[in-house]
Amino acid sequence: MNPPVPDLDLLVDEWLTIPDAAERLDLDVTKVHRLLQERRLVAVRRGERPVQSVPAAFLVAGHLANPAAPSKAEGLPEWTVLAALQGTLTVLTDVGFSDADAIAWLFARDESLAASPIEALRAGRKTEVRRLAQAEL
Repeated sequence: MNPPVPDLDLLVDEWLTIPDAAERLDLDVTKVHRLLQERRLVAVRRGERPVQSVPAAFLVAGHLANPAAPSKAEGLPEWTVLAALQGTLTVLTDVGFSDADAIAWLFARDESLAASPIEALRAGRKTEVRRLAQAEL
């Protein structure tokens, strides 16, 4: 099935606890939990006293929610969830990846992308990343 999950702290350089993510997104903690339920975000338990944490790279400046077409609209939130993340997480879940597997896959460098999948998503390369994720079947 899937290869063993590497130590995520070696792959992910910045983590946000759920309350920290809520503060950055200017949302209530319950709304961040809803984002997790809707699979717009994924989290893993980590630390000495394990608390749910999400990679900070899943959040982007509001105008970059869709990096392929940055918005110039007024009144955008300062931070938001990367729009392409949800569909990519859906593909990875369909392939059988756990949340930890998905995070590891998103942050591991892939030579065919010349970047990690999360870097490619943040650069607006959603189609390439999802094609690569579907190839995991």
